[in-house]
Amino acid sequence: MSVWKKQIGGDHYRKYKLQPSRFVTENKLLYPEGCVIKYVIRHQDKGGKQDLLKAKHYIDMAIYRDYPEKVKEINKEKKNSW
Repeated sequence: MSVWKKQIGGDHYRKYKLQPSRFVTENKLLYPEGCVIKYVIRHQDKGGKQDLLKAKHYIDMAIYRDYPEKVKEINKEKKNSW
């Protein structure tokens, strides 16, 4: 059996033509982007709203990593709005 056709601990990814882990691996995505894909895909079958919040958290990580100047602007705006 191919490594991509099995899943340990559930079957919520097996219904897809391409498992998220294979998509992430074949496209050489970084960890946060891979997690976003994983949590968005599974939220209806496993973790619900919590999975979407996790995806959002990983998006914030990618923004912080790739656009630090935008993070500083956002934090400055938040301080000024209090």
